[in-house]
Amino acid sequence: MAENKVIRTIGVLTSGGDAPGMNAAIRAVVRTALGKGVKVRGIRRGYQGLLDEEIIDLTARDVSDTIQRGGTILQTARCEEMRTEEGQQKAAAICKKYGIDGLVVIGGDGSFAGAQKLANLGVNTVGIPGTIDLDIACTEYTIGFDTAVNTAMEAIDKVRDTSTSHERCSIIEVMGRDAGWLALWCGIANGAERILLPEEHDFDEEAIIEDIKECRKRGKKNYIIINAEGIGGSIELAKRIEAATGMEARATILGHMQRGGSPTCKDRVYASIMGAKAVDLLLEGKSNRVVGYRGGEYVDFDINEALNMQKGIPAYQYEIARELAL
Repeated sequence: MAENKVIRTIGVLTSGGDAPGMNAAIRAVVRTALGKGVKVRGIRRGYQGLLDEEIIDLTARDVSDTIQRGGTILQTARCEEMRTEEGQQKAAAICKKYGIDGLVVIGGDGSFAGAQKLANLGVNTVGIPGTIDLDIACTEYTIGFDTAVNTAMEAIDKVRDTSTSHERCSIIEVMGRDAGWLALWCGIANGAERILLPEEHDFDEEAIIEDIKECRKRGKKNYIIINAEGIGGSIELAKRIEAATGMEARATILGHMQRGGSPTCKDRVYASIMGAKAVDLLLEGKSNRVVGYRGGEYVDFDINEALNMQKGIPAYQYEIARELAL
């Protein structure tokens, strides 16, 4: 495990998929640390940048005018080398070379796995959950989800307008990797007729087709299906529905637009508090921790414990979504 020692320099990196609000977290790390007399080094392009020694000193001025910007000013990348023991040891040695006593890692569970390895090699590390997928089990909030779900909701409202004009069935695919949170929230918020979630496994396509036929008989002008990325196949599904129902069907894949844009107030505020808390944990001598949000409180967990937790879609919420779609 990492040794407790005086923290003089903190490193910060963003890893994995970008998420709106990451810049607010970076800014909070920089300004909280500097305010407590601790230097901050920014690591560009995630773990890949750490291994390539893309390390810069950050000042309070460097993070001015960034809180409202989407993406990450430090940029991000995937890094296969960090999955190897050799890569992990090299990363720990580079932290030592640059005098980085504490490291803040902003990203998802893959990023936390890297942080866990560095903690075991003597680098004090704290993770901040940054992912639009909301798929980190130890926390009720992840940076970027609120912005992404609002972006998707607004796009789906627009698709519904044209879908109504043309009396179409629209299959709208949202992101979320193997988690259905974005799909569930959009399904409820947009009043979708059906939500297809990876957590539900097999869905009954015949039942959907029959429901579309019944809705058309009742004079319904559109039919919205929210499809999660973890299920996919939206274009093919649209073709099958059109062939079976005679109703024009179109697929819209929202894609990476959901990752971009200016973060919402919630993503700016929560990310800022998490960034500050990560610095405070390091200065208290803590390591191998993940910052989370639960029951209205900002909390922290052991990374090992956090990575072992499981998170599913609450059955009650999914039931409500189905009832409201009738």
